[in-house]
Amino acid sequence: MAGRIPQSFINDLISRLDIVEVVGSRVTLKKTGKNLSGLCPFHDEKTPSFTVSPDKQFFHCFGCQESGTALSFIMKYDRLEFVEAVEQVARDLGLEVPREGGGRRHTPRVDPDLYEVLGQAERIYRMALRDHPQAIEYLKSRGLTGEVARDFGVGYAPEGWQNLIGRLNFSEQQLVDAGLAIRSEKGRVYDRFRHRIMFPIRDTRGRVIGFGGRVLSAEDSPKYLNSPETEVFRKGTELYGLYEARKALRQLTSLIVVEGYMDVVALSQHGVANAVATLGTATGTDHFRKLFRYADEVICCFDGDNAGRQAAWRALLGALPVLNEHRQLKLAFLPDGEDPDTFVRKMGRGAFVDYLANAQPGLEYLLQRLSEGLDLNSIDGQARFIGLASPHLEEIPPGVLQDLLKARIDSMAGRSDVRREVAAPVQAPRLTAGRKSLSLVRRLLVLLMKNPAVAAEVETDAVQRLGEFDGPVAVLGKVLGHARTHAVTDVEELLAYWMGTDLYDTLLGAAQVHVELDLPDQRTEFVEGLPRLVAQLEAQARQQNRQNWSDQAGIDSLQDYVPARKDRE
Repeated sequence: MAGRIPQSFINDLISRLDIVEVVGSRVTLKKTGKNLSGLCPFHDEKTPSFTVSPDKQFFHCFGCQESGTALSFIMKYDRLEFVEAVEQVARDLGLEVPREGGGRRHTPRVDPDLYEVLGQAERIYRMALRDHPQAIEYLKSRGLTGEVARDFGVGYAPEGWQNLIGRLNFSEQQLVDAGLAIRSEKGRVYDRFRHRIMFPIRDTRGRVIGFGGRVLSAEDSPKYLNSPETEVFRKGTELYGLYEARKALRQLTSLIVVEGYMDVVALSQHGVANAVATLGTATGTDHFRKLFRYADEVICCFDGDNAGRQAAWRALLGALPVLNEHRQLKLAFLPDGEDPDTFVRKMGRGAFVDYLANAQPGLEYLLQRLSEGLDLNSIDGQARFIGLASPHLEEIPPGVLQDLLKARIDSMAGRSDVRREVAAPVQAPRLTAGRKSLSLVRRLLVLLMKNPAVAAEVETDAVQRLGEFDGPVAVLGKVLGHARTHAVTDVEELLAYWMGTDLYDTLLGAAQVHVELDLPDQRTEFVEGLPRLVAQLEAQARQQNRQNWSDQAGIDSLQDYVPARKDRE
């Protein structure tokens, strides 16, 4: 199906949902005044702190701070991504999800037969495993049971060049498009996977989208062979084992990222069902964006050698753009010569869990790496440290976590005051807000996400003025402008519009912040706070211009005392 889901359809879908009905079908609710309350399904509690408001069509937990609308509740409770949730709700309502071409998040047309050919290939590989004792003995030698092999759909690609071709009722080109076959320069088509243990890779809906094949003998190479990129398989976003982890665990409190298929399967067999693996690539930002949709804590488990630490560093840098005060990344380094597969088989589940309990917070590792070899008691060392840390600091979204990291960096560098932004040059087309304004910007963004309808009361000039600044101010202006232009009244509409973009995590974090104000007071604070912010920004801009003018004037006055070249000759 091509294109993005029209915003009008999403808005209509949201309007058809009743939050009391949606939540009440999954959580026992009791009437408490105008609202309903119950035990929060997102964290363990004995006293109800979970509230549903029929008037606002909103839920909020005062314990874990989860909040949102009916659609976001379905996403969180049923562990669905946005498109999955929309399709599920539409199916329940008897509606067909429309798609439109073009647009900001256009997706290419996918041949639905690709999923079918991949699914049939998985069944053939699983059947082949039963008929090849050599492959079964290999899995037994690695300590795998028949049950875990069944749960992960493990199979076997026999030796030979055309085991799939002829057995699948699809064209040779469809097998090539699915990544199951290769076409040679002479036009001959043959199987990609031969004499390998086969691990099916599934998307979050459970559909097979690719395979990983492992050799049975150490003499063969390459050790792992993955499906190529196809219309349905993108290595940079997919994670092996995520579907199985979601299926095995009702509530994912954390996810463990390991490096190989065997690691995931072995850990699952030993009772660690929340492990996933990347597919031959470094753990990147898109991976972390997906991981943090399902768990607030991610632990990357690497070998303790130099290669493992380099992999951890790359993963950490990839995670920075999606970290916030609600999300935590930890790094665990296993003893030299061990990987999760060998460690859990030798030491058992308890030892592995205990090892992860001592994992190092990712940001602590960041500061440790950046400060290595520097004398932080010297001015040169402190300056070097700040210079190294600043680019990474700016990768983290503005908010509590970034503020705390700024304070830690300044403390390590011997500075008691928090580092301020450097003002942009006067000739730059955009301006940078001062730190005092940033806290007000964040407050206004939170209020806007709580009550998008307030955007209708904002003048166009104010939105345009915000657009002259960079960073969080520009984000506020962009969201405010969209909400005003499109008459958005629901936070879910805003989140849906920016789903899949870099802004989504920032907006979701703002929407989840608890505000101790009722709706009228939120509106009043926003309406009064926005002009105050604009006034602060204008005052800062005037001060910046005066400073730049003064600096330039000083240079010009000095030039009056320097004779022209012809006077000096």
